[in-house]
Amino acid sequence: MAEVEKKGKTGNFLKGVKAEMRKVIWPSKKDLVNYTLVVIGISVAVAILVYLIDLGIGAIFKQIIK
Repeated sequence: MAEVEKKGKTGNFLKGVKAEMRKVIWPSKKDLVNYTLVVIGISVAVAILVYLIDLGIGAIFKQIIK
């Protein structure tokens, strides 16, 4: 009996997932490419910023240690 209830719950869950997926507004290919480029660009900019901050802190510590 528990197995029957389990299948019913799983079936209801999958029906719910299917219904929610119909509601999703998927981006166009152009939007997807633009969003991806923005994410890559911001990631590169943050990486460069962190690298420069690291260089600065390293230089400060070298001066303190001397």
